[in-house]
This record gives sequence, C-alpha cells and structure tokens, in this order.
Amino acid sequence: MDRLSEILIRFSMNAQVFFSGNLCGIKPFGSPDNSEGHIHLLKSGKLTLINDQGEKKVFERPTVIFFPQATHHRIVASESDQAELVCASIQYNDGFNNPLANALPKFLYFDLGTSEYLGQTAGWLFEEAFNERCGRQPMIDRLSDIFLIQVLRQVLEDGTVAHGMLAGLSHPQLSKVLIKIHQQPEENWNLETLSNMAAMSRSKFAELFKDVVGQPPGDYITDWRLFIAQGLLKKNKSVGLVANEVGYENGSALARVFRKKTGLSPKEWLDKFNYSAGFKNDP
Repeated sequence: MDRLSEILIRFSMNAQVFFSGNLCGIKPFGSPDNSEGHIHLLKSGKLTLINDQGEKKVFERPTVIFFPQATHHRIVASESDQAELVCASIQYNDGFNNPLANALPKFLYFDLGTSEYLGQTAGWLFEEAFNERCGRQPMIDRLSDIFLIQVLRQVLEDGTVAHGMLAGLSHPQLSKVLIKIHQQPEENWNLETLSNMAAMSRSKFAELFKDVVGQPPGDYITDWRLFIAQGLLKKNKSVGLVANEVGYENGSALARVFRKKTGLSPKEWLDKFNYSAGFKNDP
C-alpha cells in the first residue's frame, strides 16, 4: 500500500461543504471546543484572511486555504471584492486524536494555478457548487473529499512539512520504514530491522529519524500503536484482542502503555471518549 492510503483508511477525514457563493462581510470560523478543520476554495475575486494572531493575508488568485485543525480565523470580503468561494468543514471520526491532522501545519494554502490536479478537481467542484443540478449536495461533498486527498498528495509531493510524520513520509528512505510501521503495527520492530530497511547504519538512521519525524523510532511506534488501539477500542473490541493486534503480549501490557501515555486505563479512556462524543453511559 502507498504512503498515504493506510493512514486515510485507518483515520478518516471527511469534508462537508456548508457555503458556496459570493461572500460579503466578515465570516468567523474555528471553535476551540470542537475538532473541525476548514478548507476554503477561492474561485475568483479577492478576500482577506485574518488568523488567530490578528495577522492579515490577501488572496487575489484562485487559491485553496486549508486549516487542518480547529483554528479561529476570519474571512473578510467587501461587495466590490466579488469573492466567489466554497467553504467546507473537515470532520475527523477520531475527534482531536487524528494523527494526520496533528501532523499537518496549522495553516496551508496553495495557488490552484500551480497544480494541474488541484486545479482540475477544484474546477469540477466549482462547476457543481455554483450550479443547481440534481444530486448537487452529495456530489460536492464527495468532490470535497477527493479534493482533500489531492491537497494531502500535494503536501507530500512538495515536501511542505519540515518535521513530523508527513515529513518522514516525504523522505525517500524514511518513507519505506514508516509505511511498514503503519501497515504492520503488530510486528516486533527493532532498530536493526528498521535501519536495514532504510539502508543505513543504526546510529545514522536513529539520528535522521528523530531529526525528521521529531521523536525516536521506538516512541513513534508506541504512539502509532496507541492510535490504532484507540480506534479498535472504539469498535468495542476487547483489550486483550486489541493488544495482540498492535503488538503487545496481553491486555496488561497495553494497559501500561495507555496509563503512561494518557494517564488512563483503556476502559477509562474509552469511557471518557464516549462521554465527550455524546455517548454517555447509563448509570
């Protein structure tokens, strides 16, 4: 499997369009108490983006503006700016705990004219969003999902992210290692096996991995296993079965990792997640 598909299969990101048309005035986005990101596609005209620090940036060309995580920002356009745009929210089934969202920068933007594939998909999305055809809403939502994947591809191909998981996936040698870790979290990975996979010495590999990904290989593997375990627990799989699927000998070993990383047992973590998601247990 390729470097992006495994992550998208395990940790879903879905875009849902909630606005398309001419923007006039000030529109705020991003609430710190939810996990929605936002993506804005400027078709034509001019808009001003004001970030959570009060800094302004003006866009006057067809552009995609991407906030992977919940980030307060405002978009400003006057009537004379004639800003035509499509706005979509990005939902994560994993709430705040989506590793892909966490690996992305706070804010990204791309000129649609510089990327053939982004431009093609955006053109199709605009065509649907600004015309009243049957099946319009489901079509633009699905096109938004496709467009979101195109944006992530662009991030990987451009090497936009300097550190973290996506930076590692953009690296020619480290990407091979990360893909294997992502696909097979249950394997008994060790430094020698991983460094051989990258065709490097153990010391050079460990140093490079930490510099690019931001943490030692062992810590990354533990965090990835925890991400996977949390997803499996939410599917009501037993702690013992989850432990085996992510490379731990038994449920007790997994519970120790949970306690160390989250301060909670697997059951306590799941109860907390369900409560925050609105699935409060009956007393």
